[in-house]
Amino acid sequence: MLLRLSLFRIFESLPTILGVVTLVFFLLHLVPGDPVDALLGENAMAADKEVLRKSMHLDQPLWSQYTQYLGGIAQGDWGKSIISQRDIWGLITERLPATALLAGSSLFLALLLALPLGALAARFAGKSQDKAAMTFSLLGVSIPNFWLGPMLMLLFSVLLGWLPVSGMEASGSLVLPTITLGTALAAVLSRMARASWLDSMQTDAIRTARAMGVSERTLWWKHSARMTAIPVVTMFALQMGAVLGGAVITETVFDWPGLGLLTIEAIQGRDYPLVQGCVLLIALFYVSANLLADLLNLWLDPRQRSR
Repeated sequence: MLLRLSLFRIFESLPTILGVVTLVFFLLHLVPGDPVDALLGENAMAADKEVLRKSMHLDQPLWSQYTQYLGGIAQGDWGKSIISQRDIWGLITERLPATALLAGSSLFLALLLALPLGALAARFAGKSQDKAAMTFSLLGVSIPNFWLGPMLMLLFSVLLGWLPVSGMEASGSLVLPTITLGTALAAVLSRMARASWLDSMQTDAIRTARAMGVSERTLWWKHSARMTAIPVVTMFALQMGAVLGGAVITETVFDWPGLGLLTIEAIQGRDYPLVQGCVLLIALFYVSANLLADLLNLWLDPRQRSR
């Protein structure tokens, strides 16, 4: 049953991926600007522009370019960069380790902050501890990365001189990008943990256990924690996808040489194939994170297997 449902969920994700690829392809070609002008300059001779346009197949109808692109993706060929003429998959794999490092450290920080804060807020709901934890959560959700990042740089790099401003070569360069990206994720997770913990404490199972004399400590940290784990694990899996979206902004702010910065550089250079490749990988990661969340739900909650 579980295997059948898992395969069905995987099959359901395929139209989503195709839709993302299609949407990105056509939207990019509607963006003002010409990659030929970006390469040769606006003052280049018309004959030179035409030769370059034909060599990049940009003279073909848009539908023909689209079908060729889909055919290449189906065969594992992501194309070549217009600007560097390098294989797109090679360019992406060069940047992936930096993004994986930032994403992993940010998710770890999010868990490190969110679970204790969520548990504290739920255990002391309505009290000062709850208000303090939820104030942090509100700030984390409200403050955008493109503002928090420069403020952290101004404080810890410019004024105090404790940490490097940008890049990833210097010691401690991972700290500020991790805080910028991880605090926003922690804010969402902590609110989910609090709400889930309080909801689980109101279930009939907990009431029955309390009536049978089970201690409050056991109710909170054993029985209720198990029920809380389902939505929290689901949200964490979804956050794994969201972390790449946040990495685009964070990597740009800190000049972190990852996939997010590569995407911005490709957009600025009108490098259509490279943008499509970066967005496709981010979309695949999103879909995989959603699929992982579904599978974890099926595994943790047997009731969903009968739906």
